[in-house]
Amino acid sequence: MPLSAPAPIDIRSHVAAYRQRGWYCVPLKPNSKSPSRRDWTSLRLEPDVFPEGCNIGLILGEPSGWLVDVDLDCPEAIELADQYLPPTPATTGRPSSPKSHRWYIAAGATTDKHPDPSDGSMIVELRSTGGQTVVGPSIHPDGEPYDNLNAEPATVPAPMLAACVKALADAVIVKRGVQVANPIPAARSEPTADVERRAIAYLSAMPPAISGSSGHSQTFAAATALVHGFGIEPERALAILQSDYNPRCSPPWSDRELQHKIDQAATKPHDRPFGWLRDEAPITSTDDPVDLSGFMAKQNVVIASEPKDRTASLTTDPGRLPERMFDVPGFVRRVMDFTLANAPYPNDALAFCGAMALQSYLAGRKVATTGDLRTNIYLLALAGSGTGKEFPRKVNSQVLFQIGETQSLGDKFASGEGIQDALARSNKMLFQNDEMDGVLRQINLDRDSSRESIPNILLTLYTSAGDFYPLRVKANQKEAGHVDQPHLTLFGTATPKFFYESLSQRMLSNGFFARLNIIDVGKRGKGQTPGSARDLPEGVLETAKWWADFHPGSGNFMDVHPRPLRVPFTPDAETAITDLRLQTEVEYDKADDAGDEVARAAWSRTCEHAKKLALIYAVSENHMQPKISLDAVRWASEFSLHQTRRQLYLASVHVAENPFHKECLKFLNKLAESKDKTMARRELMRAMKLKAAEFDQVVMTLVQQGEIEPTTIQTSARTTQGYTAISA
Repeated sequence: MPLSAPAPIDIRSHVAAYRQRGWYCVPLKPNSKSPSRRDWTSLRLEPDVFPEGCNIGLILGEPSGWLVDVDLDCPEAIELADQYLPPTPATTGRPSSPKSHRWYIAAGATTDKHPDPSDGSMIVELRSTGGQTVVGPSIHPDGEPYDNLNAEPATVPAPMLAACVKALADAVIVKRGVQVANPIPAARSEPTADVERRAIAYLSAMPPAISGSSGHSQTFAAATALVHGFGIEPERALAILQSDYNPRCSPPWSDRELQHKIDQAATKPHDRPFGWLRDEAPITSTDDPVDLSGFMAKQNVVIASEPKDRTASLTTDPGRLPERMFDVPGFVRRVMDFTLANAPYPNDALAFCGAMALQSYLAGRKVATTGDLRTNIYLLALAGSGTGKEFPRKVNSQVLFQIGETQSLGDKFASGEGIQDALARSNKMLFQNDEMDGVLRQINLDRDSSRESIPNILLTLYTSAGDFYPLRVKANQKEAGHVDQPHLTLFGTATPKFFYESLSQRMLSNGFFARLNIIDVGKRGKGQTPGSARDLPEGVLETAKWWADFHPGSGNFMDVHPRPLRVPFTPDAETAITDLRLQTEVEYDKADDAGDEVARAAWSRTCEHAKKLALIYAVSENHMQPKISLDAVRWASEFSLHQTRRQLYLASVHVAENPFHKECLKFLNKLAESKDKTMARRELMRAMKLKAAEFDQVVMTLVQQGEIEPTTIQTSARTTQGYTAISA
C-alpha cells in the first residue's frame, strides 16, 4: 500500500499567528532564505497573500515592535551564549543547529555584526531594522525544518543587549586564541579589565541623566554601581564615568560634579554589600571569559537612592479607613444610625462624614481643648456619582433648620469673598460642597498664592478658629470688620478619578490640603426603601437644640466674643497624646533631613488632627460633661496616623515630577490594580497607549529602579512575556 504524502503546511495560519503578535512577515522562496521580492523591506503583507509552499521570514526591528534576533553563527557562540546573553524564553534553530537564534524586544537596537578578525567568518550578529530571519514552519535548503517562534521574547535595553553581544563575540575570539584589545585603556590587570568590561555593559543599560528628570539620582546610581557594586577604585571609576556615561547625559556633568558623585558613592552607606555586582559572577582565572550572567539573570539594575531621596515617604497603601474608625459613641453614632436606616443607598463612610461634620459645627465656638484647639474640621469624602452622598447633607440641613440655624448653612463656594461675607453674618458656618474637585484644582492654578483664593481663605479661617479673623474693607466702609473665633466646618465631596488626577507636588505640600481629612467611601451600598430626612429622632434633635442653647461663660456678648468650655484630657489620655506627638516629631525630623516637603507637611499636622478629633469624640460621647478619655485619644491617633500614611501613599503613586515620571506611575498603577500585580506586555501596551520605543523606555527605567521585573506568563495556549510589580 503506497504511503500517503504529508499534509501540506498551512503557511497562512502561521503568518496570521505571527501577525497577531505584532510581527510582520515576508514571503521567502521555497526552501530558501531569500525573499521572493526585492522590495520586501517596505512590504507589510496580510496573511492571505502568502503563496502556499513558501518559506517565512520575520521582519525585524521597528516594523515589528522592535523584535530583534541574535544570530549565533558558530558553535563557540552557541556554547558560550548562556554566559553572556540575557535569558529569554524565545529561542529557535533547526536540528543541526539548535538554539542558534535568541529573540528579544529591544527598542532602538541596530544591526551589529561581529566577524572573526583573522578570517572574516561571522561569529554573532545582532539583527534589527532592515533585516529578516527565517522561522518555522519554513524548510532549510538542506531539508531541515526551522523551529516556530512560539515563546515570548524577553524585553531588554538595547544598549545592554549590544554590549552583551559584543562581549560574547570577544569571548569566542579569545577562545580561538586571538588577542582582544581592551576597550578601556590603562586597566591595571586582566581581572580588573574583565570587571570593567562588565561594568561598562551595566552602565550602558542605565538611563542617562537628563536635566529636570531626576538627573542627580541617575548619576549617583551610576557612580554607586561602579564604586560600590563592582568595587572599582574611585579614581578609575571616575574615568569610566567620564568616558562611558557622561557623553550620554544632557547636559554633561563637569569633572568636579562627577568627582562629587564618586565621593558620595564611596562614603555613603548602602543597602547591598560591597562588590555585590562584581561577586555575583566571580572570576576564577584570567583566562575565563567575561561573565555578565551574574547581573543579567535578574533582568534588572538596582538604582541606589541619592542622599536627598524621599526617605520619609511610604509606598505601602494603608487602604481605606477601617470600618471600626466609623464608630464614635453618642451623638455621632445616633446620627449615623438614622442616616443609614433612611438613606436610599446607605454607606457607612458617608454617614460618618455627615455626622462628624454636624457635631463639629454644633460644638463650634463652644468648646476647646486646654491648648485652645477647636472642633473645626475639613472632611473630604471621595464618592462617585450615585453613591448616596446627598442624604447625609439633607440630614444636616434638616437639623439646622429645625433648631433655627439655617443662616449658617452654605453649599457652593462662589468666591473667597463670599465665604468671608457668610461668616460676617453668622460667625460660624457649615459648608456642604459637592464641587471640591474645582476648589482643589485652584491650588494648582494659583501660582501667585493669591490671598483671596478659596483654598487660602479656607486655610486662614482654619488657623484662626482660636483667634480673630479680619474681614476685607468693603466699598463705603471706613474700617475693616473682624470675626472673633470664626468657625467653619467643611463637608465636601469629590469624584475619586478627578481627585487623583488633580494631585500634584504643589497641592500635597499646601497647608489647606494638609488639613483635609480624606475618606474614600468605596462602593455604593445596597439600595433600600428610603425614609425622610425630616423625621429626625427626638434624641438627635434634643441634643442639637441643647448645643444651640449652650453658651459657656457669662455676659451679654457671648455670641460675639465667646468663652468656650475647656475640655480636659484625662491623665492617661494626656500621656497617650504626648506619645503620639513624640512619634510624629521623629517622622517629621526624618522628612526634614530628607528635604521632603510633602512628608514634612503631613507629619506636622498629625498630632493636631488627633487632638481635634479626640475633642469631637469627647463631646459626642458626653455633651454635658465632656472629657477627653484614653479611648478618645486612641481612636483619634489611629485615625490621624492612617490619614497621614494615606496622604504619603497618594504622593508616591499619583504625583509625578515630570511627564515621563507620570507614565512610570501609570505603569505601576496598572500593575497594582491587576491580579498578582502582574500583566502581559501586550495588555500593558494597550493600556499605556505609548509608542513601542517610549513604552520600552518606561520598562527599562522601572526595571533599573527595582520597581518591576520581567516575568513569563503561562496561558492555556502559550507562554507570553509580562511584568510583575516588586513589593516594597
